[in-house]
Amino acid sequence: MLNQLTAAVQKLSPRLRKIISNISWLFADRILRLGVGVIVVALIARYLGPEQFGLLNYAIALVALFRIFATLGLDRIVIRELVHTPACKEEILGTAFILKLLGGAFAWLLAISTIFLIRPDNSLSHYLVAIIAAGTIFEAFDAIDFWFQWQIKSKYTVLAKNTAFIIVTCLRISLIVIQAPLIIFAVAIATEILLGAIGLVIAYKFNKQTLLALRPSLRRAKSLLQESWPLVIAGVAIMIYLRIDQVMLGQMAGDKAVGIYAVTTRISSVWYFIPIGIVSSVAPSITEAKRSSEELYYSRLQKLLNLMAVLAYSIAIPMTFLAKHVLVIMFGENYASGGRVLIILVWTGMFWFLGICKSQLWIINEGRTRYNLIEKSLGAIVNILLNFWLIPIYQELGAAIATLISYAFVDYLMCFIYPPARRVGWAMTKALTLNFFIQRKQN
Repeated sequence: MLNQLTAAVQKLSPRLRKIISNISWLFADRILRLGVGVIVVALIARYLGPEQFGLLNYAIALVALFRIFATLGLDRIVIRELVHTPACKEEILGTAFILKLLGGAFAWLLAISTIFLIRPDNSLSHYLVAIIAAGTIFEAFDAIDFWFQWQIKSKYTVLAKNTAFIIVTCLRISLIVIQAPLIIFAVAIATEILLGAIGLVIAYKFNKQTLLALRPSLRRAKSLLQESWPLVIAGVAIMIYLRIDQVMLGQMAGDKAVGIYAVTTRISSVWYFIPIGIVSSVAPSITEAKRSSEELYYSRLQKLLNLMAVLAYSIAIPMTFLAKHVLVIMFGENYASGGRVLIILVWTGMFWFLGICKSQLWIINEGRTRYNLIEKSLGAIVNILLNFWLIPIYQELGAAIATLISYAFVDYLMCFIYPPARRVGWAMTKALTLNFFIQRKQN
C-alpha cells in the first residue's frame, strides 16, 4: 500500500507535489492547534469560569474589530504582486512590512480609545485590551510569511509559529496550575505573537534571506494602498460581523453570556483552518489559470467549491447531533446551555467555507475589491441590526442566529444581487446541492 501511494505521488507534477506538501504543512499546523489548543482553551474556560472567560474574550473580540489595520488587506495582493513581478520582491516585502507596522500601531491606539469610551469605569477591561492589542504591532513580521507563501514553503511559517504556540501553551498550563490572575492570560496572547515574529525572522534568515535587504518604497506603498483600501474597509466590516456579536453581548447581556457564546464559537470555528489552508495553497494555481483560460479558471474554482461543500457538510451534520455533549465534555456543565448556540453556529461554516473561495480568489482575481467592500458593509449592517433585535430576546442564541443569517447573506445571497458575481453564485449553488455527485452518477 505504501509503495503504491509513493508511486502515485511520483506521477504527479513537481508543482502539484509542492502544493500538496504545502497543504500538508498547513494542515499539520492547524491540527496541532486543534488538538492541543482547544484542550488548553477548555482548561482555561473551566478555570476562569464563564464570567471571567467571557471578559477575556470580550477584550479579544474588541481588539479583533481593529486588527484589519494591522494587515491592511495586503495578503493576497502582495502574493499576487510577487507572482507577477518577482524581481521586485525586496521592494514589495519591505513596503508591506512598514505598512503593516504602522497599521498595527494605529490598531493599538484605536482599540485602547474604544474601550475607554464604552467601558470608562472598568480598569480591568482597559488593561486587557491594551495588552492584547499590543500583539497587532508584532504582526508586521507576517510580511515575511508572504515570501514563504509565494515560494510555497509554508512549512517554515508553521515551524516558527508552532514553536511559539507550544512555548505559550506550556505557559498557559503553568498559569492554571499556579492560579494566575486573568490579566496574565492576556499577556500570554501577546507573547505568542511576539515569539512567532521572532521565529519568522529566524526562518527567513535560514532561507538565506535578510530583512536588511528589504527596501520600502513610497511609490509602491501608494500603489498597494490604492488597491487595498477597499479591502481594509471591507475587513472592518468583516470583523464587525465576525466579532461584534461578542462585543454587543458583553454590553447588552453581560460577560457571562459572552463566555458561553465564546466556547461555542471556539468549537464551530476550529474547522476554519481547512478552507484557509487549501485556498492559500491553490491560489497561485488558480490565479495562473485565470491568465491562460477563463474556462479553466472557473473549472478549477468549481472543483474547489465542491470540495468545500463536502467538507462543510461532513462537519455540520455530525455536530448537529453531538453539540451539547461536546460542550459538556470539553468545558463542563457551566457551559451546557450553549448546545443550541453551537448547532446554529456550525452551519455558518458552510457559508464560511464557500465565502473564503470567493473573497480570497474570485474577488482578488477579478479586481472586485469595491464589490467586496459593499457586500461586507451590508453584511455588517445586517448583523448589527439583527443583534440589536435578537440579543435582548434570546441573548447568546440570538447572536448565533444573527451570525448565520449574516454569513448566508454576504457569502451567498449577495452573489445573485450583483450581476458579475452570479456565475460564482451558481457555482456555489451547484456545490451546496452536491450537483457534481448527481452528474457523476448520470455519467
